[in-house]
Amino acid sequence: MTDTTRRTRVRWLIIATLFIITTINYADRATFSIAGQSASKELGLDPVAMGYIMSAFAWAYVLGQIPGGALLDRFGSKKIYTAALVLWSSFTLLQGFSGIFTGLAAAVALFFMRFLVGLAEAPSFPANARIVAAWFPGSERGTASAIFNSAQYFSLVAFAPLMGWLAHDFGWRSVFFVMGAIGIVAAFFFVKLIHSPVEHPKISKAEFDYIEAGGGLVRMEDKTANAGAAFTWANVKQVLTSRMLLGVYIGQYCINVLTYFFVTWFPIYLVKARGLSILQAGFTAALPALCGFAGGLLGGMISDHLLKKTGNLDIARKTPLLLGMILATCIVICNYVEQEWLVIVIMAAAFFGKGVASLGWAVVSDTSPKEMAGVTGGVFNTFGNTAGIVTPIVIGYIVKATGSFDGALIFVGAHCLIAVLAYFLIVGKIQRLQLKAA
Repeated sequence: MTDTTRRTRVRWLIIATLFIITTINYADRATFSIAGQSASKELGLDPVAMGYIMSAFAWAYVLGQIPGGALLDRFGSKKIYTAALVLWSSFTLLQGFSGIFTGLAAAVALFFMRFLVGLAEAPSFPANARIVAAWFPGSERGTASAIFNSAQYFSLVAFAPLMGWLAHDFGWRSVFFVMGAIGIVAAFFFVKLIHSPVEHPKISKAEFDYIEAGGGLVRMEDKTANAGAAFTWANVKQVLTSRMLLGVYIGQYCINVLTYFFVTWFPIYLVKARGLSILQAGFTAALPALCGFAGGLLGGMISDHLLKKTGNLDIARKTPLLLGMILATCIVICNYVEQEWLVIVIMAAAFFGKGVASLGWAVVSDTSPKEMAGVTGGVFNTFGNTAGIVTPIVIGYIVKATGSFDGALIFVGAHCLIAVLAYFLIVGKIQRLQLKAA
């Protein structure tokens, strides 16, 4: 720790690093949505098979959440996150070799590889939430969480054009090879840049004290040697049965229905329903993603501004969610317009609203028991990413049965309204959950 009275800003370097890693994280999830159109023709995959392949990530991601959270609480964020980054990048790269199969064998190989990617990525977002809880005071937590969460949109801005170009000029396999290699290289930078507040060589005492005084859990990693004692099934039951957290979990599931539509079926929707080429789809998908990125940052800043002005977490976190989810329901209007440019504008507005509303990880940092931040984040992400199992499969069946995406967009839009109901009828007062002694 640098001994100076000047307040350093190391915490913003930390969040910038998390933003970059999370950008790669989401790009790796979206690889098949870009490569899938070409791969499906070559390998003979129908919409239902593609739906199951795109859901494979989420099956494993959901199964790995609570174990991943427990590992984070036991061994600390840095070790587990680094291992996760190397593993998911390696499995992404290996998907490029699945083209040696065709038909059912190809579908099984792709499902298996995407399953392994999901399992390896499981600790990533709970780790982000833990790092933010350690590095940021409560008054900056909404913005910090919005920054790393907005990477899910920026990933399409940064990588959808690249992946579309790779698939068009070099074949769909190159998407997996290049994205896997990028993640492996990024792991070396992650190890050099990420430390806990107590261990970081560049943080000043003034910044450390500022974070700690504002409610940052600066010594969270110090306690990892004893954190395993907090993992009891009685404590897990409290995390699972809290009405406040249950409402947050349901809300995140609904919000992620939109997320998984955009990272799985959206580029395919542009190709099949709107007649774009795969290269055009890759570039066009970047515009709604850019709006989602802007909305995500704006939602976090609005939330923190409201918190500083009112001191009320309910107003600060729920207001952006309400406004954002109402705007996101406009996605259904795409069923009633013909012009491709107008469809993109509407999708961009919906994605912007979804970004504004995406404050779930800030709420998790606000509400998680101090002893079980990793596990609580894991449970939250388990519920949220169940949408990644349901959404691709349901949309696959809708498209196959109707030959249209109209029902799929209604399915997505309805979840925006359910998210609002969850936060306003179930969550109640937002506050940190205090575990009761057994």
